Amino acid sequence: MSFPLQFRRTTPGVLLAAFLLVLATVLVGSGQSSQAAALEAAAPAKAAKKPTVVLVHGAFADASGWNDVTSRLQKQGYPVYAWSNPLRGLSTDAAYLRDFLSTIKGKVILVGHSYGGAVITEASTGNKSVESLVYVAAYALAKGENVAAANELGGGHSSVVENIVVRPYPGAPKGDGDAMVKPSKFHDIFAQDLPRSLTKVMGASQRPAALSSLVIPAGEPGWKTIPSYFLVAKNDHLIPTKAQDAMAKRAGATTKRVASSHVLMMTHPKVTADFIVRADRQH
Repeated sequence: MSFPLQFRRTTPGVLLAAFLLVLATVLVGSGQSSQAAALEAAAPAKAAKKPTVVLVHGAFADASGWNDVTSRLQKQGYPVYAWSNPLRGLSTDAAYLRDFLSTIKGKVILVGHSYGGAVITEASTGNKSVESLVYVAAYALAKGENVAAANELGGGHSSVVENIVVRPYPGAPKGDGDAMVKPSKFHDIFAQDLPRSLTKVMGASQRPAALSSLVIPAGEPGWKTIPSYFLVAKNDHLIPTKAQDAMAKRAGATTKRVASSHVLMMTHPKVTADFIVRADRQH
């Protein structure tokens, strides 16, 4: 067998050195690839360390009210669920949320608007995965208290009970029914600082809540052991501001007051999202 002249003139030592150089290059490249792969694998794990934010809407509304807040939180890397509240009564709704939370791995920030605040208060009790409770113009009820009574805290008064329509639903307990805000009063009670063209649609598409939701007494509150944060709506016509202030103070909540109607998460989505992030960072 005959080799080209340049190979016949190459000494074994030079060939060995060349071989080792090629081998070293391959190994270094392999090591860099492994490091890159490790970094890629670590990136999702690092993002997953952020707590899951569960947003809970209240009565006469649905999860779409959280849309702007949801998108802002997602852009910051938070896993988010805008949970659909059954609105069948406090005990039932809290049990449903409790079961839902049991499917989430890692820490959770629970956020409730309006009646959703009463639901997160009860569903969070004893749940060590919940790191913070965030109330957005919401009910932070005490044990034995109900939504209707909480409206009178601090000397406030709400006209919502006087402006609801009750309709039957199949299987409703005696005396119960589906309650909705009168469409003609929806703008003034629920969202007086949003365009009437929008609140007209909201009033027509509102989700009814069981009338009993207003009077079912609450159980042991989660805010007794879980750090709480409260966004108070200063121009709220559904939950009086005085009542919100009283509940926030009672819960020992970190509080921020915002010039808004009842739908604070819609009128001030950035403020709401930033406040939720604050609840995470201060934990």
